[in-house]
Amino acid sequence: MDKILIKNMRVNAIVGVYDYERTTPQNILINITLHTDTRRAAESDDLIDCINYDALSQKVRAHVKSAERFTVEALAEDIASLCLGESGVKKVRVRVEKPDALDFVDSVGVEIKRP
Repeated sequence: MDKILIKNMRVNAIVGVYDYERTTPQNILINITLHTDTRRAAESDDLIDCINYDALSQKVRAHVKSAERFTVEALAEDIASLCLGESGVKKVRVRVEKPDALDFVDSVGVEIKRP
């Protein structure tokens, strides 16, 4: 199975359970791996046969900005569902991190694989 990578997408959004996380957007870092068969797209060299990662990235960014989830786990599930809704995506790996959540670590987050 081939993979399409969307690496280090940055979004400012409300994610968290603490009061300060509910009022001030924070940096969210998202990595997505889409599992698909890219042979048709490679043969045709036509965007119509590709997963449009620009359009998908815009969908993900818009959702993350508006969702205001309490947990990164819920946000990762949302993103995985959006990705699996794209034609041709068989599996997805989603990593969601909050780089500024704790001042004594680089980041905290979750990584899921679906289905």
